[in-house]
Amino acid sequence: MSETPLPLSVLELATVGTGQTTADALANTVAVAQAADRLGYRRLWVAEHHNMPAVASTNPPVLIAHLAAVTDRIVVGSGGVMLPNHAPLVVAEQFALLEALHPGRIDLGIGRAPGTDQHTALALRRDPGALSAEDFPQNLLDLLGLFGDERIEGGLAERFSATPAASSAPRVVLLGSSSFSAQLAGQLGLPFTFAHHFGSPHTVAAVEIYREEFVPSALLAEPYAVVTANTLVADTDTDAARLALPGQLMRLSIRTGRLRPVPSLEEAAVHPERAAAENMPSNAVIGGPERVVAELRALAAETGADELMVTASTHGVAERVHSLELLAAAWGLPATGQAAA
Repeated sequence: MSETPLPLSVLELATVGTGQTTADALANTVAVAQAADRLGYRRLWVAEHHNMPAVASTNPPVLIAHLAAVTDRIVVGSGGVMLPNHAPLVVAEQFALLEALHPGRIDLGIGRAPGTDQHTALALRRDPGALSAEDFPQNLLDLLGLFGDERIEGGLAERFSATPAASSAPRVVLLGSSSFSAQLAGQLGLPFTFAHHFGSPHTVAAVEIYREEFVPSALLAEPYAVVTANTLVADTDTDAARLALPGQLMRLSIRTGRLRPVPSLEEAAVHPERAAAENMPSNAVIGGPERVVAELRALAAETGADELMVTASTHGVAERVHSLELLAAAWGLPATGQAAA
């Protein structure tokens, strides 16, 4: 890599494995965040998922507050807050408060998917008429207005304030896995993150649309695209394939609607659906350091990404941390020293 390698960041799902509690999963997320902070990753995001036995990250603002308090310099944010599930004013208040506590270290990644099934989405939104995402563009504009975006006329900001006296605002990023979000992010002059880790074949096209539609704003002078990737690094390709199996089985359970905790390595090795999980179409980047770095470089070149965000799915936290360590060393990230206790 060059002297200044392309930035790498981390998407952390706070996964719950067989035999683990919610408290275990969150303690593991703290370990991942502190490792990412120490190793030189640029940011760490946590996702919003509801009513899923394998994911403890149900409330990003609460988790972000804790992670920012136990790390030193890494930017902490949401990947993302699913805006249709929440009132824009509530989201603005939460993230304005986080920004006041940790100025310059808070990202607000915004998505429009429910992050759950329709029954849970209805429980969150409390109105069958709110199950569509038709109001998403206006809600996003309201959110920007509440953070002081002077381009936004009318809306909630005419009558409400996210916080009494802001000195800075969180960085708002639009997330997506389609051309709709790419186009909207470009038109609003926002950073854009594409969920390549979902397995979409449209990553390159979406990033191209984002760049074509981009209009410079006070928030961002030039387009900035982040591409996510399922990435697991181990000492050898063989070890990586073995460690990746629990995550593959978790993704199979999601695709087939049979949700369950992430299986242990022992369970995965003898799981009756092992072959089906291993044969699923996937764009995951799995292997030893040299192989993974080569594939991530190719992904960055193909998409023109300004930053890559990796997410690792396996049962044990030690394996996830080791994956980050191996990747950071092979990529050339500048280590920053010990993270906060």
